[in-house]
Amino acid sequence: MSAKIQRLAEIDRIIHEPARLMIVALLAAVVEADFQYLRQTTGLTQGNLSAHLSKLEEAGYVAIEKTFRGKYPLTVCRLTERGKAVLEGYRKIIRAAL
Repeated sequence: MSAKIQRLAEIDRIIHEPARLMIVALLAAVVEADFQYLRQTTGLTQGNLSAHLSKLEEAGYVAIEKTFRGKYPLTVCRLTERGKAVLEGYRKIIRAAL
């Protein structure tokens, strides 16, 4: 049991932060999600969501595509293969510890 608990020290701290974990969990359940959907679903402010998405993108966990829908900007986010792998590793560590 102690080895399983000790694995908690290996948790990826980038996705362990609650706001980023919400974002990654939401993106794991869909093919892609736009910024407004993520903002409304997480309850984060626009600036806060943007900062967390930037951190996830820098880590290579999320791909962000900025385009336009008509005249309106559209930001679409997807979980990358790396992001999926990190989330799966996170799940395994949490499950084993609990």
